[in-house]
Amino acid sequence: MKKEKIKLEKEKETLLIPLYCKALESKKETPIISDNKAIEIVGKIEYDYTQLKIPRQTHVTVCMRAKQFDNYVREFLQKYPQGIVVQLGCGLDSRFSRVDNSTVEWYDLDYPEVIKLRKNFYQETARYHLTPSPVMEFQWIDNLLSKKGPFIFLAEGLFMYLKKEEVKLLILTLQKKFSGSTLTFDSYSVLTAKNVKHHPSLKKTGAIIHWGIDDAHDIEKWNPGIHLIEEWYFTQSEEIRKLDIVYRIIFKIAGLFPAARKAHRILVFQLQ
Repeated sequence: MKKEKIKLEKEKETLLIPLYCKALESKKETPIISDNKAIEIVGKIEYDYTQLKIPRQTHVTVCMRAKQFDNYVREFLQKYPQGIVVQLGCGLDSRFSRVDNSTVEWYDLDYPEVIKLRKNFYQETARYHLTPSPVMEFQWIDNLLSKKGPFIFLAEGLFMYLKKEEVKLLILTLQKKFSGSTLTFDSYSVLTAKNVKHHPSLKKTGAIIHWGIDDAHDIEKWNPGIHLIEEWYFTQSEEIRKLDIVYRIIFKIAGLFPAARKAHRILVFQLQ
């Protein structure tokens, strides 16, 4: 079988980190997340994943993060079965197939070269759309304005690669154009964003982390109508019970310290 050769740089190459983590996790007897599509894609891409030097802690949190994002989408679709999901910086993720309720309309957006690669593994349908665009070039937003919604926007492993002013502009634009929508993204603390440059996977890819935030409520100050609905910590994950005793202890201890909890967490906002 001929494998796909890929040429991705910096933050684009980091899409291989969650892909590989989910593929490895899915082979376990009691996985945090099951993603057979990730296994399939990893097997079809010509790449030495050992170069990424993914630490165990990263593997665990990436899989927990994916599972929690899945949970948020399922909750949204329970309330709005015909809602619209827009996944920003989708990479090679298979969330649509994991949570599809047969009525959702779904848009996966990423850089044109990422979407070109993605088309080797995913096919568009009447309900599933691939959008080739950088997230900060807003034509993709204009193309969605004819849709009634309601909308949920997902940004998994994305906002930390943007600068603060870009994050702010994007959130304010989504609030203005899609009033009543939900925005879910993960975020680093300021200290984590500063220190994560030493992460072996980021060193390998050359990706640069720009943004972190300590107090999520500061985002509410950007404009009236932005409401923090939830700040979810990895120490809350039900998947901790699937870890070995050492990591269960690590997460239990981390849960005792606010700085450790907030180092990396998921934020949910309502945009009114």
